[in-house]
Amino acid sequence: MRKAITMAAFALLLAACGPSSEEGSVEDPEESAEAARMQVQSAEFIGVSNAFEAFRDCPECPQMVVLPSGSFRMGCLSNNWDCFPDEFPAHGVTIAQPFAMGAHEVTFAQWEACVAGGGCGGHQPDDRGWGRGDRPVIDVSWEDARAYASWLSSRTGHGYRLPSESEWEYAARSGMVTKHWWGDEIGVNRANCAGCGSQWDGQSTAPVGSFAASPWGLHDMHGNLWEWVEDCHKPDYEGAPADGSALTSGDCAGRVLRGGSWDTGPRNLHSSFRGRYVPASRSAFIGFRVARTLTP
Repeated sequence: MRKAITMAAFALLLAACGPSSEEGSVEDPEESAEAARMQVQSAEFIGVSNAFEAFRDCPECPQMVVLPSGSFRMGCLSNNWDCFPDEFPAHGVTIAQPFAMGAHEVTFAQWEACVAGGGCGGHQPDDRGWGRGDRPVIDVSWEDARAYASWLSSRTGHGYRLPSESEWEYAARSGMVTKHWWGDEIGVNRANCAGCGSQWDGQSTAPVGSFAASPWGLHDMHGNLWEWVEDCHKPDYEGAPADGSALTSGDCAGRVLRGGSWDTGPRNLHSSFRGRYVPASRSAFIGFRVARTLTP
């Protein structure tokens, strides 16, 4: 049963992707790594004084981490054989204002607080028998995720939302130009995927925070669950926003997913890898985390 679900989900996730392309501009990691780190270091001190500070707006709210303003290269920064056509062309993105990102994927406990508070359409997601509490919530659509962000905004008076795709990749890279924040190789027990060397590989989600945080204080940006972002899917980055905003035109029948999941291979966990899925659909492979606009 699990295998059948996997094949159907994977077909949809890669519907817009073809075989690797020999075209496109590929970044040289050695040339760009130091520049990327310097950009982030400068942003930390110029963009916001409390960069990487963690906070909660209410007891039942997700823990958020302040991320600095800065610039980075988005898309395929490695070899052509290792990227899909929709990761090209690599392009510069500037995040002009600091924002906050969820330190973890939204959990069942946090989702249930929304339902108890009269939000989230009263939807009670199926946990597949894996447990609730601090497990990341599954069985939620893109529309459900936006409903949760809307409830948080009403609950706190602050602007919660789904991150844009470029904000997500900026956060996932955490100032690095490698495939994962810890390097190019997947390693052992650094994430939850089919082939990551964790106790949950290919079986279920892991409780949030089970793996080390990135240098920016974010957990599970690679693996555990695919994460909804705000953007409509586009088959390449030609004309993509360079200001960190979400793409809200194009194939909006497919919304972008990022990060890979407990049941996908390591290749799907690359910082630049992109998936797509129908926004009204729910799955055991998909969750989300929220972003928050910071008022100057």
